[in-house]
Amino acid sequence: MPKRILEGVVVSDKGDKTVVVKVERTLLHPLLKKTVRRSKKYHAHDEANAYKTGDTARIIECAPKSKLKTWEVLPKGATDQA
Repeated sequence: MPKRILEGVVVSDKGDKTVVVKVERTLLHPLLKKTVRRSKKYHAHDEANAYKTGDTARIIECAPKSKLKTWEVLPKGATDQA
């Protein structure tokens, strides 16, 4: 099964080697038939501490690194690495 890759905005970089990435998605409301935005925050491993708050980051699934971290950021400038 391929690993999922998501893209979002870094909302926190306070942890050492950890960033929090907010990923937004749109869906159609089942009753109102209106487009609704949903967001979720993911804790991701950033080995080089390269990402800062406000940066756009791509994250990929990985084996659990800690209690909350099951994602890691792709290096800056990396193209389709899957």
